[in-house]
Amino acid sequence: MKRITVLCLLIFQLGFGNDMEWSKTGHRTIGEVAQQFLTGRTKKALKKLLNGQSLALVSNYADEIKADRSFSKYGPWHYVNYPADKKYTEVAPSEEGDIIIGIEKCLEIVKDKNSKAEDKVFYLKMLVHLIGDLHQPMHVGRLEDKGGNDIQVQWFGKGTNLHRLWDSNMIDDYGMSYSELANNLPELTKGQIKNIQQGNIYDWVEESQEIANELYGSVQVGEKLGYAYGYKYWTTLEKQLQKGGLRLAKVLNELFS
Repeated sequence: MKRITVLCLLIFQLGFGNDMEWSKTGHRTIGEVAQQFLTGRTKKALKKLLNGQSLALVSNYADEIKADRSFSKYGPWHYVNYPADKKYTEVAPSEEGDIIIGIEKCLEIVKDKNSKAEDKVFYLKMLVHLIGDLHQPMHVGRLEDKGGNDIQVQWFGKGTNLHRLWDSNMIDDYGMSYSELANNLPELTKGQIKNIQQGNIYDWVEESQEIANELYGSVQVGEKLGYAYGYKYWTTLEKQLQKGGLRLAKVLNELFS
């Protein structure tokens, strides 16, 4: 019985250790922010495809389907790991796919007038999630430590790792619902919003990697983290949630224009 338990734990770690995401609250926050910046045309298209469901509601779909092994091939779409001194376009893409390949595939299928309705819905839900993941910096981390999954630290006395710290620990311990987070993000001018929405997924992946490179230097293995770390980096996390929502809105508005 003990061997079976250990084997199950190993399978879980191998299967999911490198593709953890923003917590449910994080993804829903991004979806809620995006919802506020959609054009009327986009809202109409989404209402039809998603049967009235909000972006916040569908934002965790790509995580939920992991319970079904038939969707395992989409696991590598949640992240990309490449050397800190390289750009995404300077390395050979993974044969299994990555977050950029995944986003491009989603856009291709949703955009194609000949795609089946059920395929458009599936890849639209995936797209909402993947744009969110693109803004979790540790999803653009280093291959050798699985995007920070192998860097063990403590968060308020409990074991975690650098990846999980940014996925969920800080967000969940902040104690706000996704709607509270979305509605209490910094107010931005039209100019600031336009600036955030500039560029494309290739620009945004490099931005996330730049933040990830900083975060690697923010901890030491085994370090005990708590209020001081949260105070220092909450603004960065908050900005990434806001950027994710604004850029998701941009992507969807362009998709359905």
